[in-house]
Amino acid sequence: MNDHGLDLSVSIAGVLLENPVTVASGTFSARDSGEFYDINELGAIITKGVAMEPWEGNPTPRIAETYGGMLNSVGLQNPGADAFLREELPYLKMFRPKIIVNIVGKTVAAYCSAAEKLGGADVDMLEINISCPNIKEGGISFGADPKTAAEITREIKRVTAKPIIMKLTPNVADISEIARAVESEGADCVSLINTLLGMRIDVHNKRPVLGNQMGGLSGPAIKPVAVRMVYQVRRAVRIPIIGLGGIMTGEDAAEFLMAGADAVSVGTAALVDPTAPVRIKQELIDFMQQYGYRNLREIRESFLNQNN
Repeated sequence: MNDHGLDLSVSIAGVLLENPVTVASGTFSARDSGEFYDINELGAIITKGVAMEPWEGNPTPRIAETYGGMLNSVGLQNPGADAFLREELPYLKMFRPKIIVNIVGKTVAAYCSAAEKLGGADVDMLEINISCPNIKEGGISFGADPKTAAEITREIKRVTAKPIIMKLTPNVADISEIARAVESEGADCVSLINTLLGMRIDVHNKRPVLGNQMGGLSGPAIKPVAVRMVYQVRRAVRIPIIGLGGIMTGEDAAEFLMAGADAVSVGTAALVDPTAPVRIKQELIDFMQQYGYRNLREIRESFLNQNN
């Protein structure tokens, strides 16, 4: 129970979060964000993507604003697993929220090596970003095909005992099919959605705005797509869901919970307003008080009971 007499806790694959608000991978720095609010207010920290070896990322420019959102083509730049364990993890361990390490790779072997190494550290869960390019399949992401999504889930489960969250790409014909595939091979949770593929062109200079030409679209513009996909996946799998994609307010978070999410991640909103995660948490509390919800389950069930 919090100070308001509400139960905000949620269990994800046996890991208890004090509240459902997490920060989306790639949009959060504990050192920087800690200048604006108490990191202990979060339910969990999801790290920036970590690969086994350092990644340089994509050419600049990497960020572009769009109507209702932003495009990014950072390319998962990161210093590698050893640097994360040496420099970042000890700092994160100073705080109370659960630690979820986001893992990236370009081959199954690379994913597994990173999962084995990072899963052996003092972290709570691993989030597997299967939107990365499968270089052996010509650059198609692992998450775009049920067979490859199932394969990478199965292989990662073999090398770590830590709960794994499979982060799903929306750039597919049927995201429910992908969710069922990863659940069938032991995924403990899914998170969705990752960014939608988008592009902007500078019509005056007649060239793409981003150095990589295309990038991932995030922000409130994609929220209706994200809510729809969470709703569909909830009806396809029994494992927990972390919902994300354009959450800017506490009511947005409640919308994802009603759609079937167990927890939520805040990403782009925190780039606009660094205090967004804790503001959204408070707004969710205000929403619960307004309608008399005592816990998160009641939010979801109120929607299900009215729409069965």
